[in-house]
Amino acid sequence: MTKVQLRNAWFQVHKWVGLLLAIILIPLSVTGSILVWDEPLDRLLEPSHYSVTGIAALPASVYVATARQALPAGSAILSVRIGEGPVMITAIPPKPSAMRGPPLRLAAWVDPATGRLIDNGLTTAPLLRWAHIFHGSLQIPGTGRAVVGWLGVAMLLSSLTGIWLWWPLTGSVARGFRWTRQPALDGNLHHLVGFWIALPLAMLSLTGVIIAWPQMIGRTTNSMTRPMQTPLRATHLTVDQAIAAAGSAGKIMVTWPTDKEPDWTIAAGRGRLISVDDASGVARATPARERVRPFYRRLHDGTGMGIAWQAMIFLGGLAPAMLGVTEILMWLRTRGWRAGVARRKKMVPAD
Repeated sequence: MTKVQLRNAWFQVHKWVGLLLAIILIPLSVTGSILVWDEPLDRLLEPSHYSVTGIAALPASVYVATARQALPAGSAILSVRIGEGPVMITAIPPKPSAMRGPPLRLAAWVDPATGRLIDNGLTTAPLLRWAHIFHGSLQIPGTGRAVVGWLGVAMLLSSLTGIWLWWPLTGSVARGFRWTRQPALDGNLHHLVGFWIALPLAMLSLTGVIIAWPQMIGRTTNSMTRPMQTPLRATHLTVDQAIAAAGSAGKIMVTWPTDKEPDWTIAAGRGRLISVDDASGVARATPARERVRPFYRRLHDGTGMGIAWQAMIFLGGLAPAMLGVTEILMWLRTRGWRAGVARRKKMVPAD
């Protein structure tokens, strides 16, 4: 096979991946871009949750007691977060939900200065919860996560073949950066934007595949498949005693002991994570490798990676939507051109 033939073959792969999967890759990519800014969007969608009168001035147990009164009877407290803004207490409802997606989590938002209940409900705004589930599993129970993994493979293949197809066949590489490389606006947008976004898009695709198929890197569970852990409803230590044993104060996140991990977990500033044995009250520092989200997940969703990285993956998520639309327009224009050529051939009289 010659170089031109090989290029034409990969062009067909690139074209049909884009055309056949555009209808699903576009919303999948757009929801990914939305979720980069899920916390600011939550503030926009639920502004009342963030109305506070001052900073934290009460023991954690006071906030938890307020939450227990507001949450359904039988709910199991999962965590309490004290920091800037409202105190947020999360809990597992007494009965499993029939809704699709990850198990529901309830929350109560409490004024840190007064201990007054601000609001209670689901931890995530309905729109953001839908976006999370769609991006992770296309709202398809069971097999949806595997389908998303295969879509990630297709997008990775499209990104890498796009770089090769962008490379000029003749002349210097600088020819590839010319705006007038194609006769139409959609073609120029597709070539130039596609080139600049190809590597970030390939990274997002690869990390998305790893998240969907954690066994690729030796992980057999993820947030969607690991066994559910139930917080202990009765503990030996109170939340105040656990915090005191950890020697933490200020901005903290406290997670309750569970039936599988009977330790309190207290996350403080600068990545400090302390485990407190619920039975003995003995505190120990958690190994560094357990302190943060896996690096590939942070690459994919931008958590803790800074505003510049988040902006880049936001644009990387929007790019497939633009590339999909321009791909369709280019294909339609080519079909129209070929149909015109065929008509003109029919009109030419035979010799």
